[in-house]
Amino acid sequence: MTQLTRAVVDVELPELESATAEVAVAWALRSFARGRVAVVTALQKEGMVVVDLALRLDPAVRIATIDTGRLPAETHAFLDTARARYRRDIEVRRPQPDRVVDFLAAHGPDAFAISPELRLACCELRKVEPAAELLGGLDCWLTGLRRGHSSLRADTPVAERDHAHGGIVKVNPLAAWSEAQVDAYLAEHAVPVHPLYAQGYRSIGCAPCTRAVSPGADIRSGRWWWEQGVDTECGIHRRPRLAGVGGEA
Repeated sequence: MTQLTRAVVDVELPELESATAEVAVAWALRSFARGRVAVVTALQKEGMVVVDLALRLDPAVRIATIDTGRLPAETHAFLDTARARYRRDIEVRRPQPDRVVDFLAAHGPDAFAISPELRLACCELRKVEPAAELLGGLDCWLTGLRRGHSSLRADTPVAERDHAHGGIVKVNPLAAWSEAQVDAYLAEHAVPVHPLYAQGYRSIGCAPCTRAVSPGADIRSGRWWWEQGVDTECGIHRRPRLAGVGGEA
């Protein structure tokens, strides 16, 4: 990122809090060089809205997802659906094979169910590390995070410095959106929707760590449901506390 672009970011970042999702996406695509900004999505509803918004502005924008090696078959099929819908490729990042082999040898295939610590270690290996490798080559990334997802995400800003990933800019265009707004956009623009939503899923991750929930249940209640008193996060969206910043970064 050039000094000029960095100066523009510093001046305009707070102003995005009152911006529409379309304006926030347009700002990100305008402020950073093509190839240095990307939509990073797990192909859930919100991520697909951001993908659609970005592609309407720049059909060549980078779109990336993480294949953990434990995704449901439906997610792999849906990836092909999204590629066909937009007539373009979607970049896939994966964990380091040798690291996965070593982890499986040490802890077995279902280590995530043994303890919260091993579950987080599995997430770190399969999700966080591939994401960090991807983000290391970016100046800005766009996500589908919403404040309504959980109490942990209730203070999600529209744009922020991502200090967990080297201080790059993270734009969350749908931060203030409701679930109803997401569904309305998907319907209005004929955006493809992951088929597991129709089976009762409200959040979709790895196959053994995600399940359908009862109608009206908390959005994140189907993630790592056997854990008690542990944050239902994988670590990709961690917001470290920084000295001198005054709270979560």
